[in-house]
Amino acid sequence: MSDFGGMEDLLQDFLLEAGDLLSDVDNKLVDLERAPDDRSMLNEIFRGFHTIKGGAGFLNATELVTLCHLTENLFDKLRNGELRVTAESMDVILSATGAVRDMFGSLESATQPRAADPALIDSLKRAIAGELGKAEAPAAAPAAAAPVPAGAEPDWAKLHQAVTGVPAVAAVSAPVEVKPVVAEKPEEIIKAAIGRRATDKPGYSGPTGRRDSEKQRDNSIRVDTTRLDQVLNLSGEIGLTKNRLNALRSQILNGDDDPETMHALDVAVSQLDLLVSDLQNAVMKTRMQPIGRLFQKYPRIARDLARNLGKDVELVLAGEDTEIDKTMIEDLSDPIIHLIRNAVDHGVEGKAERLANGKGEKSILRLEARQEGDHIIILVADDGRGMNAENLRASAVSKGLITDEEANTMDERQSYNLVFLPGFSTAGVVSDVSGRGVGMDVVRTNIQKLNGQIDIKSVAGQGTSFVISLPLTLAILPVLLVRLGDQPLAVPLSMVREILPITPDEVQEVGGRATMVVRGEVLPIVPLANLLGWPQDTQPEYGVLMQTAEQSFILAIDSFAGREDAVIKSLDDFRPKGVAGVTTLSNGQIVLILDMKELLGVGERHGVSRAVLIQHSKKKLLAA
Repeated sequence: MSDFGGMEDLLQDFLLEAGDLLSDVDNKLVDLERAPDDRSMLNEIFRGFHTIKGGAGFLNATELVTLCHLTENLFDKLRNGELRVTAESMDVILSATGAVRDMFGSLESATQPRAADPALIDSLKRAIAGELGKAEAPAAAPAAAAPVPAGAEPDWAKLHQAVTGVPAVAAVSAPVEVKPVVAEKPEEIIKAAIGRRATDKPGYSGPTGRRDSEKQRDNSIRVDTTRLDQVLNLSGEIGLTKNRLNALRSQILNGDDDPETMHALDVAVSQLDLLVSDLQNAVMKTRMQPIGRLFQKYPRIARDLARNLGKDVELVLAGEDTEIDKTMIEDLSDPIIHLIRNAVDHGVEGKAERLANGKGEKSILRLEARQEGDHIIILVADDGRGMNAENLRASAVSKGLITDEEANTMDERQSYNLVFLPGFSTAGVVSDVSGRGVGMDVVRTNIQKLNGQIDIKSVAGQGTSFVISLPLTLAILPVLLVRLGDQPLAVPLSMVREILPITPDEVQEVGGRATMVVRGEVLPIVPLANLLGWPQDTQPEYGVLMQTAEQSFILAIDSFAGREDAVIKSLDDFRPKGVAGVTTLSNGQIVLILDMKELLGVGERHGVSRAVLIQHSKKKLLAA
């Protein structure tokens, strides 16, 4: 049963607003460590806790009010100059934000939060009294842990304390006995840092307390009222144009088909076309959200990971106002966490190594988003040691992931992409954070699910950049229409580089495979008919030069029919391998949208007959 009978809507509004507010406070605390005397920042953090306390009061969340009140009192003294920010007080404050986030978790489960850890409450009271750090023989605070020697395994129990908050205060409250914390997986540690939503809890279905077995996604979205007003205005104009078309239709049916009437019809149809296009764009914009809401989670994560690895890393954010489809934001969270963790653990050097290489002690990790055309570019870049292509190839060969022959034919770009292979790792010691060969392959898989690509750029000794390219939205997919015989098929335009004629005298056989030389590069020819398992009645006349993160190849087709923006309809009840969905052309013809990455892995052995595919596609579209 819910503890908030009749206040479920208020509870959800509070969690939405307070969650964003607490994430903002977390980021400001990271900045405060670098500028402890910034009165403006101290005031903003004070106001953040004060606002959360007020909302919690409406919900009768007494324990949350108590914790926020104590933290607010501490910041009141800090901003008035009665106390100064110290390493000890910062550890307690960060522990408090972790405890507040834990209490949010209870509220998301529709239960009142329990009291905060007595050690934390005691530490906050002593911090307010200016007595923090005066206890006899205090233990070292986890957040200020000693640097981890090269090759050694980090103490993830301490990292858990530093990130989740509550147990960490044992360092400043020696008389209080704290139970040992069992080290968790890094993914669990990081989830604690960014907070668990109600939808992340197994079976949670809302504040009523009803539970289901499947994990639910947060499908709510905030929309600026000006965008809704634009949609409403366009809908009204489309209604007027519809009335005009109905009137013209009646005139024409009654025999009034003079040039003036036909011209009016042409104008009305053109106007409707423009209005519908504008309405589509306006509706799509209602799905767009600033990516800053995703980015704000990461400074605290990078800070805690770096300090517990004995490194000094500053995460710099850029392009936070860049907008991206809401449905992508949740799916991007884990890949970006993997990239940040990888950069902090592997990419940037320790302080001693940086100084020896003539660099500053502090490493800069950059997380940036920008829009380029109809794509969003996300950059995760570090100024660390960079990658060595030769070492990557040698490591992959030693693990049996590639052969010596394959390694000898790889260029730098292909060598960097080896890090995405399942089981690949260059770590010398297996720990909870690295060396198991998982993580980067998951990153690429998740990005590909979003119809995106990820590329690597690296300069030895200067740093590494991971560049993610994503479509603006998943609802509309730009495609190239190709043909096998008279059957049109669609391939993602983002993979297409150019269209080439295929002439018999240009085709060469290399290693038993048909190839073509394009600007000095030997590329394999892959007949689309073979991938689908369809009969090839004629010799393909055209090739589409396509590029994925792993390879470039020429897709052999009979002809092509131009570009189109496809509205994807999924095949939930029947989804053959290699088919992402279906769409309809302006003439009503059904077109299969091919999943080329999956299709290349399926090949001819698992091909599905054309008749079966078209039959099920028609059923799906008719049902829709």
